[in-house]
Amino acid sequence: MLEQKHLALLDEAKRRGQPETGLRLCLEILALSSAIDRDCAARLAPHQLSEGKFVLLFLLHDRPEGLSPHELAERAGVTRATITGLLDGLERDGFLARHAGLEDRRKVSVRLSAKGQAAARVLFDEHTKWIATLFAGFNADDRQMFGDLLRRVWQNLDPTVTQASAQAAEPG
Repeated sequence: MLEQKHLALLDEAKRRGQPETGLRLCLEILALSSAIDRDCAARLAPHQLSEGKFVLLFLLHDRPEGLSPHELAERAGVTRATITGLLDGLERDGFLARHAGLEDRRKVSVRLSAKGQAAARVLFDEHTKWIATLFAGFNADDRQMFGDLLRRVWQNLDPTVTQASAQAAEPG
């Protein structure tokens, strides 16, 4: 389950006589997160999508009037520079189009194409079903307890460090 680098860290902690308290669990969470990210990327790649592009598809789905790039950046939690790259790729691959405003051509509305609408509808359903399979065998109490435990770990993080790290590592 653990990657070689994680095993090396555990070995070093053991060599130094440090207890594994929490270290193994943290490394298992990191390994699981990486595995989920890889699986997600592999599922989206055949559709010419990254996770960031996929997020934009479902944000635009059922919005025939579209959204501005600024609104998309805010809702996706990315910078304007990042949104430009994501939109460029989605437009190039035929998932969306940018439309200039009628009254003010500087105002741009981003709207899904028919291909984008179809992909958003199908992939969102597939994605949520796949995520549900990750928790197969968990009953409602298990899911509640797991969520509670994760929230307790979140509470132990330094919020200033967490926010700075999140901004530095925006998804693409």
